[in-house]
Order: sequence, then structure tokens, then C-alpha cells
Amino acid sequence: MQYRRLGRSGLQVSELSLGSWVTYGNQVDQEAAIETLSVAREAGVNFFDNAEVYAGGKSETLMGSALKHLGWERESYIISTKFYWGLAEGPNRKNTLNRKYLHHAINGSLQRLQLDYVDLVFCHRPDPQTPIAETVWAMHDMIQQGKALYWGTSEWSAAEIVSAWQIADRHHLHQPVMEQPQYNLFHRHRVEQEYARLYEDLGLGLTTWSPLASGVLTGKYANGVPVGSRSTLPGYQWLQGTVTNPDWIAATERLRPISDQLGCTLSQLAIAWCASNPQVSTVITGASHSTQVIENMKAIDLIPKLNPELRQRIQEAVGEIAT
Repeated sequence: MQYRRLGRSGLQVSELSLGSWVTYGNQVDQEAAIETLSVAREAGVNFFDNAEVYAGGKSETLMGSALKHLGWERESYIISTKFYWGLAEGPNRKNTLNRKYLHHAINGSLQRLQLDYVDLVFCHRPDPQTPIAETVWAMHDMIQQGKALYWGTSEWSAAEIVSAWQIADRHHLHQPVMEQPQYNLFHRHRVEQEYARLYEDLGLGLTTWSPLASGVLTGKYANGVPVGSRSTLPGYQWLQGTVTNPDWIAATERLRPISDQLGCTLSQLAIAWCASNPQVSTVITGASHSTQVIENMKAIDLIPKLNPELRQRIQEAVGEIAT
């Protein structure tokens, strides 16, 4: 496992990391959480991603209990959470980034995670109803209070990130240092074009999610939607339109000869392709059992092999369907 700086910060994150979206609290119980965390750590993973909203707070609770059971030294791993959607109905309790919500949200997450602080905290989506300055000050205060070490954004536009960074810079506040966008062979525009200037201008780091495009790039949807797959879970049926996209499925099959030549799975090829982008600090992978973690981590060996010629072949296989 290699470690990369999170943007221009001094924090080093493993090039592959483990996230809990969908799995923890939905597909993974306490025992499986402990096992997947342990196997990932043995592979060199030091960053574990979470969010307040995942499984309605259960994901944080599971991860917190697992970490307590494992008893790792706190300085040896990195934990994140994300805020926006909230866990309850009512004004100032959901779909906001105002100071009141953020104050309560970080306290709730720390309680569920059984931690004194999180390393990374993300504004999970932009909030058009709250002035960006209010959010920036609230995130700065969160860090000043020792409840988080670094803050950033997730799925914000380049213009919104620049606005937040400039407000922080102007008032000598803690600046956003990372963004968590979707990035895979079918979702590329934001990372490769919209954010292009931000890496140099602001030192933006990336913790990217969905390297397998919700599972399409595993090849498992070539013959329909398998029973028990992510898109069949309650609340995630909206993914079925994505995972049955005929253009994406056809493109995935065109990648198969490349993965066969390299002696790897389609999943490993897709993960390695994301990690081969030098602007990506870490690629967040997901797994519902330890064997998936082991298979995903084998993508590490492929990253150095993705030379310009191979990347061009991959690009030709995917074609012009990426957004």
C-alpha cells in the first residue's frame, strides 16, 4: 500500500480506503464490520469513511463499536463523517449546513463513533439556503474545538469550493482541503475537467467514491439484476436505472479482454484506473465481507501497470459515454 498526501495538507492517506455506505447497517453486522475493518487494515488501509446519514446513523454506531472492540491506537487510523441530510424531521435538522445543525451533528456523530474527534469532516452536499460564510465559520469552529482536524466538501461545484476557500482565506480560517466526488470510468467530468484548476490553485485533495459505478464495472449486471445486490435493497431501488444502463454494460464487457490480459478482475481494473489518477488522494472501496476487501486490495498491484498505452485502450473501450 502506498500513502498519498491529502491534497496540500500533510495528512497521508492510503491510496485505497474502505467506506461504509450501503453496507454497514444494511448488509454488514457487528462481526462482519470488525472483520472487514481488520482485513483492510492488514492490507495497509488507514482511512475509513462514514457519514451521519448512512443507515440512519447505524453505520457510525457499528463502526464505532467495531473500532472500540479492535482497540487500535487512535493516531494510527483516519475516520471521516459527513453532514447535510440529518437524521430527523423539522427545521434546522435536515438538508442544511447552518451553524445550529452542524453543532449538533458533530456531537451526535462523535457519540455514535465513540471518538473524541474525527479526522475528516465533509459538507455532504452544498446548501443553497445557508450563506457559505456561515458554513465556513461553523466548520472552522468545529476544528478549533478539536472535534475535527480537517474539513472539506462532497459533490460541491468548483465555484462553491472556491467561494468557501476564499472566505476562509480572507478571514484566516481553516480552509477546505478535500472534496469527495463520485469518480469512475463513467463519471469523469467533474474530477478531470471542472476541478482541474483547483488542484494547483487551492491544493485540493480527493477522496473519491463509487469506483465501480454502483457495481456495473464488476460485470455482475451483464445478465440482469442479481438477487441480493445493492440495487435490490430497500431504499436503493433508484440505482436500478443506473446499473441496467445498456451502454455502461456494453462498455464494461469491452473492458473484459483488458482485465483478462492483465490477469485481474474487472473490479480490480476499475479501482486501479481511479487510483492511477495523480489528483486522487484515495479511492474509497466498499465491501460487505472480508473476501471482497481482499479482492479489492489486489488492485494495488495494478496501479503501476496502467501506462499511457493501457489507459488509452481503456478509454477506447469505454468510448464517449462518460459524463
